[in-house]
Amino acid sequence: MEKYRLQMIKDLSELVAIPSVCSSSEQGMPFGRDCANALRFALKRASEMGLAVMNAGNYAGHAEYGAGSGIAAAVVHVDVVPAGSGWHTPPFELTQKGSILYGRGTADDKGAAIAALYALKALKDAGITGRRRLRVIFGAGEELSSNDLKKYFEKEPLPDMCFTPDAEYGICNREKGILHVKLTDTCGETPAVTRFNAGTVVNAVPSAAEAQVRCTPGQYEKLKSLADKKGGFSVEAACGGAKVTSRGKAAHAMMPHEGINAASRLILLLSQVFTKNELGSFFTFLAERIGMETDGRSAGIAQSDKESGGLTLNLGLVSAADGSRSAGLDIRYPVTSDGESTLRTLQSAAGDYGLRTEVQLDNKPLYMPEGCGLVKILKDAYRSVTGKDAALYATGGGTYAREMHGRAVAFGPFFPEEPDRRLHNSDENIDINYYMLHAQVCLEAMYRMFTAE
Repeated sequence: MEKYRLQMIKDLSELVAIPSVCSSSEQGMPFGRDCANALRFALKRASEMGLAVMNAGNYAGHAEYGAGSGIAAAVVHVDVVPAGSGWHTPPFELTQKGSILYGRGTADDKGAAIAALYALKALKDAGITGRRRLRVIFGAGEELSSNDLKKYFEKEPLPDMCFTPDAEYGICNREKGILHVKLTDTCGETPAVTRFNAGTVVNAVPSAAEAQVRCTPGQYEKLKSLADKKGGFSVEAACGGAKVTSRGKAAHAMMPHEGINAASRLILLLSQVFTKNELGSFFTFLAERIGMETDGRSAGIAQSDKESGGLTLNLGLVSAADGSRSAGLDIRYPVTSDGESTLRTLQSAAGDYGLRTEVQLDNKPLYMPEGCGLVKILKDAYRSVTGKDAALYATGGGTYAREMHGRAVAFGPFFPEEPDRRLHNSDENIDINYYMLHAQVCLEAMYRMFTAE
């Protein structure tokens, strides 16, 4: 893979420059123009490499090498989460500082997409003959829409075995279930809070929040005093009240405890100044039943198992304006649990406050046994390149593996000793040296899937 290094970086630079955040659908572009352009870029490069390509309506597509009735695949995505704030480099421009490459998508998942594409090219360039077709499948709507592969597999068969390099090494054979739930207030006005805004996506901890409130002079002074004492807030006089902003720390929703939820901080601050009647049932529920908790304890949904650990809860979106209020929750539940019972408990808790719940996503858990053939192939590939054993682990993250009905796991691209690559955060980055090591592991794994009996 080393001989492709410079071209890989060049292609990654061009792909990062496409701000492929899912946006409003356009004709023939279900996730918006930028996501379609990112997918087209990957497929165009594949075609230029002499690989067969297919585009499934700009939902997803693939590059393919080899022949046969069976299919093995590496599955990646070319869309990204919004840039957000706090960057020290331009988010949609690949910037190199020493061995570090900065840019949105470098770590999740454009870097891995380019590595998988060049692994496919390397096998073709070497004239390797396999026992089946080998594909790199590129999704264009993984981060926000998550129906990209469903649409792709309406046209194409499921691979017999595959992996997605969208997590960490060793091998993730257990993925928690994921619930996205929208809470809506049905109880009329909230006298104190006229506007509230926090978060850009449900699967990230919001790093900033802002509220417009009606308040008396006494309440204003109390807000100022509490805000100054706690830090991380600003309070400004505004027409009829105050504008209050909160600063936090972004993090991926699968690890909400690693962030500081600016929305929750602001809601709890307001709850110390205004009565429940002034806040209204919507903000009272968020203060009392969620607060700064990330385990769902006060909402009654806390749970854990030895296979995958504890449930996590992230308050990712909060919006209030013109008499309408809603919140978005990202819940990752253990692999031995189920979304239905978790949802029923949450619905009951929210219903006590007059809130309506709407399920927007329920991705079932993934659990692939250690003894299966794919796990052995990937273990052997990892050991061949690194000389180390690939441990099995569980994650709260959601990858494409769960779309494959027991035929896939997450595998790479990050090594256990690597520092935080700031996925879904500002200054997302990869280390080029670790990246090239991943590319070699990716090639070895694809080769072994391609040639396995």
